[in-house]
Amino acid sequence: MSQGRQASRIGMGRWNRIMVIVLGIVLVSCAGPAASAFWGSVSSGFGAVKADSVAPGAKPGTSVTGSTVTVTWTASTTTAGRSVTGYSIARYSSATGGTRVAATGTCQGAVAGLSCAEANVPAGTWYYTVTPMLSLWQGVESLRSTGTAPVTDTTPPNAPVVTAPASVNAALADKVPVSGTAEANSSVTLTVTGTGAQPMSQTIAVDNAGNWTAVPVDIRNFTDGTITYSAKATDAAGNTGVAGTATSSKDATAPTVTNIQLVNGGTAGKIDKNDSVTFTFSESLKASTICNAWTSNTVTQTIGGNGQVTVNVSAGNVLTVTSSACTLNLGSLALSSGYAGSALSFGGNGSNASSVTWNPGAGAKTLTLTLGGATGTANTSVGAAAATLTAASTLTDIAGNPLNPASFTSASPGGF
Repeated sequence: MSQGRQASRIGMGRWNRIMVIVLGIVLVSCAGPAASAFWGSVSSGFGAVKADSVAPGAKPGTSVTGSTVTVTWTASTTTAGRSVTGYSIARYSSATGGTRVAATGTCQGAVAGLSCAEANVPAGTWYYTVTPMLSLWQGVESLRSTGTAPVTDTTPPNAPVVTAPASVNAALADKVPVSGTAEANSSVTLTVTGTGAQPMSQTIAVDNAGNWTAVPVDIRNFTDGTITYSAKATDAAGNTGVAGTATSSKDATAPTVTNIQLVNGGTAGKIDKNDSVTFTFSESLKASTICNAWTSNTVTQTIGGNGQVTVNVSAGNVLTVTSSACTLNLGSLALSSGYAGSALSFGGNGSNASSVTWNPGAGAKTLTLTLGGATGTANTSVGAAAATLTAASTLTDIAGNPLNPASFTSASPGGF
């Protein structure tokens, strides 16, 4: 064979191989995205081409839970047995024809597994398809599934019940417990508002029994006053209902003693019957922390029957008070003057009875000790001096905040 003819044959073989490759590219490029993939290996001539293609997708099955549709299918391969790399899921609103709608949720994009779920599917009857994919190529779309009708819930859940403490003091302000009930398996968005700071929100899952509990709420940044807890429930279908609310009265400010006044009711310069001591507070105290028999925080209350109250003044001029009618918690008052020649006791019956009166009124907030008949020797002509109260640790305001500071000295001298 001449060199020219041999070169001609070699050139023709190369040309044939180029034509096969070009033909393969043309078949893939021109047939559109639904065309079967084509590729092959070429040894020599058209008769050696070995082609492969992506098989049609398998008709999927579907199941419905509420508005969520789960789609399942069997695996697809190429005609040569190659595994595909993923699946494209779509739905149609009719068994034939119609517009292809790409599925969402875990069915969106190229799905690597053999099942997926689409949540919040619109109302209607839907027919799902599966299209196998191999890298950049895709096979033929499957037959459509049996019609699937999601259960579309358009009814919003009822307002949640919200439970929060009626009052919040300083000790509770960083961990306020808030809980309640709502539609089972919904989610609750709790929003907390007050003055002095931005609202706070958190979302809580509601359990199968309809109960929910928020992460304890820190309301320290809000100023004292009304705190509002507003909760809205959102069901699995995405419906959000109206809010349920609760409120707390925040009082994180400790009460203080603002004045101590010694009032003479008998002989000037001498501690004796009808003298009194009045303590004034910055806010109303919880009455039961003064006398555990007192149950109202809004009305004036007095103990002072026969032998019920005893006021003692030690030889060191420290005044204390006890009661047989209740556990009386006041503390001790250092008079800072020599009223007592020896230990004194003021009590008795009838007109000689000592008394304790608590007045929580808006213009008062006073606790008054009135001395009854005395036993012991009292000094006379005692000058005015400051007095210092060391309060009992159990005294609190209505919210439960203890007195701070616990010790208070009158600003100006006073005396009996």
